[in-house]
Amino acid sequence: MATHRWYHQSKDYAKEKEKRQLSFEATSNHPLKAITVTEIKCSDKRGTPSRSNSIATGQKGLSEPLSLILDPLNAEFDGRDPLSMFAAEAEAENKNQKPSSLKERSISIRSGTEDDNFEPWCLKKAGILSKYTTSEKLSITTSFLSTSDKEKVIIKTQSTVTDKVKNRLEQLDDFEEGSVQEMLDLSQQEYVKRIDELNMALINAWDQDQRVKSLKIAIQCSKLLSDTSVIQFYPSKFVLVTDILDTFGKLVYDRLKEKAMVTSPGTQPVTLSENFSPSEVPDAAKEICYNWFYKIASIRELIPRFYVEVAILKCYNYLDTKEHGNSLKRLASMIRGIGDPLVAAYARCYLCRVGATVAFGYREHLLPCFDDFLFTYHQTQEDGVQNVLARQKLETPKYLTLYSPALDWLLQCLAHEATSETLEQILKKTSDHCNSALLLNSIISAFQPSYIANRASQFVEMIKNCEESGFPKHMLYRTLGACLILADPPANQRLSILNDVWKSIMKLKHPRDYISCAEVWIEYVAKHFGKREINTVLSDISKHMSPDRAYEDYYPQLQSVVSKVLIHFHNFSVLFGLDKFLPFLDMFQRESVKVEACKSIMEAFIKYQTEPTDDPVIINTMMFLCKVAHDSVNALTLEDEKRLISNLIIGFLRKVTFGQDFEQQLSFFVEARATFSNLDPVLVALIHSVNQLAMSTHKIVKGKHTKKTAAFVKACAAYCFITIPSLRFTYSQLSLYLVSGQVALLNQCLGQADEFFKAIVLLIPEIPRSLKIDNVVRQTEPLLVEFLSNFISTLLVVPDNPDAGVMYVLKGLLNVLKGYNTDANTDGKIVLYIRVLCMLSGSCQEDYLYHVSKVDSNDKLYGSDPIFIEEVRTICDSLITEILGHLKTLASQEAFKRQSYLALELFNTIVTHGQLTEANMLTLAVNLWGLSQKHGCMDKKQITQAQHYVQLKAKNNMANKGFTSLASKMSSEFQS
Repeated sequence: MATHRWYHQSKDYAKEKEKRQLSFEATSNHPLKAITVTEIKCSDKRGTPSRSNSIATGQKGLSEPLSLILDPLNAEFDGRDPLSMFAAEAEAENKNQKPSSLKERSISIRSGTEDDNFEPWCLKKAGILSKYTTSEKLSITTSFLSTSDKEKVIIKTQSTVTDKVKNRLEQLDDFEEGSVQEMLDLSQQEYVKRIDELNMALINAWDQDQRVKSLKIAIQCSKLLSDTSVIQFYPSKFVLVTDILDTFGKLVYDRLKEKAMVTSPGTQPVTLSENFSPSEVPDAAKEICYNWFYKIASIRELIPRFYVEVAILKCYNYLDTKEHGNSLKRLASMIRGIGDPLVAAYARCYLCRVGATVAFGYREHLLPCFDDFLFTYHQTQEDGVQNVLARQKLETPKYLTLYSPALDWLLQCLAHEATSETLEQILKKTSDHCNSALLLNSIISAFQPSYIANRASQFVEMIKNCEESGFPKHMLYRTLGACLILADPPANQRLSILNDVWKSIMKLKHPRDYISCAEVWIEYVAKHFGKREINTVLSDISKHMSPDRAYEDYYPQLQSVVSKVLIHFHNFSVLFGLDKFLPFLDMFQRESVKVEACKSIMEAFIKYQTEPTDDPVIINTMMFLCKVAHDSVNALTLEDEKRLISNLIIGFLRKVTFGQDFEQQLSFFVEARATFSNLDPVLVALIHSVNQLAMSTHKIVKGKHTKKTAAFVKACAAYCFITIPSLRFTYSQLSLYLVSGQVALLNQCLGQADEFFKAIVLLIPEIPRSLKIDNVVRQTEPLLVEFLSNFISTLLVVPDNPDAGVMYVLKGLLNVLKGYNTDANTDGKIVLYIRVLCMLSGSCQEDYLYHVSKVDSNDKLYGSDPIFIEEVRTICDSLITEILGHLKTLASQEAFKRQSYLALELFNTIVTHGQLTEANMLTLAVNLWGLSQKHGCMDKKQITQAQHYVQLKAKNNMANKGFTSLASKMSSEFQS
């Protein structure tokens, strides 16, 4: 194999930079300023308009055609500054933003979801179904689900409308006379399944035009609501059954809307508009609507007649919208005929729920419903109800909670958009007739928090004096506390309210009752008071929850206490200094719970501690919390959890600073390294922080180190050198070795920099062929080529150690690369060899392209010494031999593209850094140029750019015959 000698090209970097410097021109206009176009129409002598000329103004010296001078940033925004336009649009949107349009408002009122303050029923259903359950056997009375019931719908031929109505009434009478059967011993799951089947049966019957059957199903479902045999399941039964009634009501309404289509001769039927008026409804549709109400009015039993009529109440839209109010008042009076107070309460709930859908603004029926509830509430203590509870072995407190969903909905309807006077009126009625804890709880929950907060002292007194009646008062205190968190009571009453309430809470014996109140009121304390009150409350909680290790059953509530304190109290120096805070955390004995509590505190600290700190109380406490989280990591911990804990610890470490006391800062990092040694991201952050510490020292001394600062930056380098090998990710070690070496070099720690760079060379053979990065397996060769390119550029300014020889680090790197086994289908090693050629050519210059301040590179050490140049040239010769040898191995058709690419890369390196006046170099360049085009697989654009560069160099360097000769041979080769 022929030997090719490398001759570097001498460069004057200062002159090259001067030639490439662009000329600057001051501008008086904003670069994104809109361009105005003035169109001038010229006329010839005959007065005929000729071509028009467009003149663009707004920027100096614009004489190009309009299509060329339009700013591409402005093109999409009609000439407006996009940054200013976006800001203006955002501001206008914020100013003009409205909850909804008038149309949307009217539609939402019709659907009963008029604003965010009114919680819709659909959001309450899941909570009711999950809370009110039973393990007892249930029964269902129906004529549609029993397998033994083979009822068939008999379709008769009716000659007149009278016969048709008579037949349907006969079917209803047949149903009422005993065609139904009772299914017994159903579990709750089976009961729910049967209810779902009833719903499907209703829909299927309707789809088959069996209207009477659909009505019979609705009636049967309504009768289920009169059954209280399993009374604790009644609220859930109410939800399930009324869902079927809602379906029935919607089917009837949609059917009437279909019948109410407006038709004209020769035109398609037109559907009624969304906000139609009764005057638009045809008489035939109205007649059908009246017929539905007449059918329902013929139902003999009160409860099904009531529920089915309420279900289709919206159909009054087709008759007279004023009838909504009359019907609501009439139906509210009808409920007085229901004897069972629980059944009556839920009937009122359904009436108010449907009323909120069909006539949301109407309120005349609400207060009478509330008055009726107060009037019948005493029945809960009478013998009839108490006997039922005795038979079902249900305690009165449990029974009273069954009223809550119905009562809450009724009071929510009353409280929505109500005035403060309405609350006063309701409170007076409550005090006069039924000062019940159950009722008071619903009132506090329903009305605006601001109304409750303004009367907080009054409510505290009412809670003290109310009739508990089995409904625990501590639930009232909890509800009141939740309300006072949302709205602040008068400032002069806050302390007295807390004292009165907490005296009652402290007397609670059962830990469950106590902690349910304490977890709410701790937020009130943290929001309105200081460290003394918080410390007192934390102490009292610990006192109540410690006996018999009661805290083990209430970890979620205890975690909630910590979270709520952190929401409002952000002075961590004071918080961590409380003598009851850490003892409170000691109650978290279970490791997983303690870790979660520590993580919540760490998150709050990172979020709210905006200023750096050197407070020893904060640092010691946070170190303890972080250590708890760190020590929880093991081999089974998920990567996401490790990442979260690492980020929290790193966030804390970045908050700690000791100002100009860098030695104490380094000592803190040493302690942190020992404490958090199991998390690689934390160690990486510590290494970067120590390097930053060294750079801050360099900045303060302005690069002129004293004996003390020099020793300190060496200690920083030693910290990094010791810490990096403990990382598990090899590629992270490489990156940190390079960064730390560059920092050491900048601080004139040449020995430490050499050790970092030698560590890189020794680590390369240990790099695996593939790595899993962000759950994606990636080949390491592209990463290694990118990293070593950076490393090679750093080696240019690293001075040689006189005891080690010329380019000893680079020689070590090349030796390692030579023995590094790469994939036969990749060329990473050869790409690196080409880049080393570029670096070596730069190392032969009299003055390097870049330097490290106060560090003498090889250009100063050797001063272009011939021996040094010859040594570098020898390295280059061996690299060229390796590259050309590899090119010969790429002679197969599958590798032609790789061969052309590498040949062009080496060619570009020669014309950029080689001396073409040498015949050897010129011949090599010509051969590489021909090889790059030999197979015709290179991008034509790259070939053209290379040719243009050589021609430009030949034109600007007439004295350099090498470029002229090369340009000539390239042209002939390119044409051929």
